[in-house]
Amino acid sequence: VPNGHGAGLFAHIAKTPEQAREIVRDCFARKCDLVKLFITGGVFDAEKEGEPGVLRMSPEIAAAAVDEAHKLGMATAAHIESAEGVRVGLEAGVDTIEHGADLTPELIALFKENGVGRSSSLTCTVSPALPFVELDPEKTHSTEIQKVNGNIVYKGIVHAAQAALEAGIPVGLGTDSACPYVTHYDMWREVVYFERIVGAPRKLALHTATLGNARILGLGDETGSIEAGKAADLIVLDENPLENLEALRQVKMVMARGKLVSGLSVKHLPELDRELDAFLPR
Repeated sequence: VPNGHGAGLFAHIAKTPEQAREIVRDCFARKCDLVKLFITGGVFDAEKEGEPGVLRMSPEIAAAAVDEAHKLGMATAAHIESAEGVRVGLEAGVDTIEHGADLTPELIALFKENGVGRSSSLTCTVSPALPFVELDPEKTHSTEIQKVNGNIVYKGIVHAAQAALEAGIPVGLGTDSACPYVTHYDMWREVVYFERIVGAPRKLALHTATLGNARILGLGDETGSIEAGKAADLIVLDENPLENLEALRQVKMVMARGKLVSGLSVKHLPELDRELDAFLPR
């Protein structure tokens, strides 16, 4: 929506419910299979201290976009960082909520009411929020207001994931890799955060990052676990991640769709790695 999170940068702008439907139809024509809504603001575009995740998208526009997407067989996700935004997103019928906020009993009930044969899910993203808490604003190139709001969002993400797990709501893991201090090679950190900050059992953290995520994406019958007839997407490690999830940091071999891939390398950012390692929970 106008002045919404990412408006004109990485998000199309809808001023009315019908414009939202038109954008969804255009996405479908371009062979998209998922539409993401930016229902609330975020840390960087919050205007006041203590008010991250301000509601930006009206319930009418959100509902129209989700309805049109579902008619076309497309999944829907929503960037949301406040309880009010969670309510609007769930009442609109979104399939997944990215980030989240403190969940009330009413919101947990709405999660469970949504979906065809399953509830809406929550995607836990500690990775983009934790640096705001641990680092000085000069490091993250943010203001004091953004640091305060970042801490609010961080706590909301953690508490939402904890409440969702306790209530049996499907939870996925993501990194929000476009954000500062989040790399494309650090998914293992999110799995570790899920265990050591959110409090998920180690086996559940590993399951959530693999088969749990695959099921949320509608790919549970194709990948996410080692079973006959599945795609044989595998990684090989030196150590057992069920003894220490940090073993996921060192990937020795990759098999994709049953084919061993050789010659892979990752360009690391050593200085960034050191800073992130400094506040890695132990």
